[in-house]
Amino acid sequence: MRRRQFVLSASAAAAASCSRPPRAPVSSAGLRTGGSRMIPIDGGKYRAWTKRAGESDIKVLLLHGGPGFNHMYLECMEDFLPQAGIEFYYYDQLGSTFSDNPDDNSLWTIERFRDEAEQVRQGLGLEQFYLYGHSWGGMLAYEYALKYGTHLKGLVISDMVASIPYYVQYVNKLRQQFPPDAVATLQKYEAKSDFEAPEYQKIIFDQLYTKHLCRLNPWPEPVDRAFKFVNQKIYNYMQGPNEFVISGTMKNWDRTRDLKDIRPRTLVMGARYDTMDPLEMQRIAQAMPNARAVISERGSHLALYDDQDWYFGELIRFLKQV
Repeated sequence: MRRRQFVLSASAAAAASCSRPPRAPVSSAGLRTGGSRMIPIDGGKYRAWTKRAGESDIKVLLLHGGPGFNHMYLECMEDFLPQAGIEFYYYDQLGSTFSDNPDDNSLWTIERFRDEAEQVRQGLGLEQFYLYGHSWGGMLAYEYALKYGTHLKGLVISDMVASIPYYVQYVNKLRQQFPPDAVATLQKYEAKSDFEAPEYQKIIFDQLYTKHLCRLNPWPEPVDRAFKFVNQKIYNYMQGPNEFVISGTMKNWDRTRDLKDIRPRTLVMGARYDTMDPLEMQRIAQAMPNARAVISERGSHLALYDDQDWYFGELIRFLKQV
């Protein structure tokens, strides 16, 4: 159809529609969407993407890592939790892949993300549920438990210490184990604030990511895919350019003294090769009134992949209170 014919046909259709009575809005109540829902947050100004998997009285809300990451690397949960009789919810935080992506730095605060998680809980109608937080999501889980802990049946802190300053100390101890020429190269580029140099990025990948983030080769597809959709602007604003240079707004975050006030039953998960100190993960559990720690002897920051059977065995036992 040529452009003129299309315009004339469209005009005729519009005129005809004006002569017909308006249709009543179509209700979406009961519509099946495969478990996906957009939850209004901040008074309906924005929307957060969620998706349910499984159906059970045991319900878990997942807080992914980042900041600025997404739910995709957690997709292995689908192969373990529903089969064990556990219902869970993915949730992309504001600014992350499937949720709204506003360009407003005032939104990127720990407190606002914590309160966003509470709005998502309300939107999903969850009560006496389990909150799972991995990495940065673990930071939010600490914060959520301190303010909204009465809604929780239980808490899972996976691969996240309670202090960014402590984390910086530990990850730089790992860096001291790199070959001397690699450390010198990192220092050379850091002196110029050239964090995107290919040589600099390659050292971080080869020496940190492959040994302490995920020890599998090749990386699992959901992990690779998640990295393709990172909101680097949020990550840089809140954390900084990488794991070694924490210069963002969360650099002074520390909840060590508040651990005693986290009352829900808690599982603290760590790993021998993690970027988070496994000994500190044990101390964190000891500081909580109702927590225990489990440490993988094979895994890294993504032990849910590189020590998968151990990881989900421990997680499912906790969620089912076995």
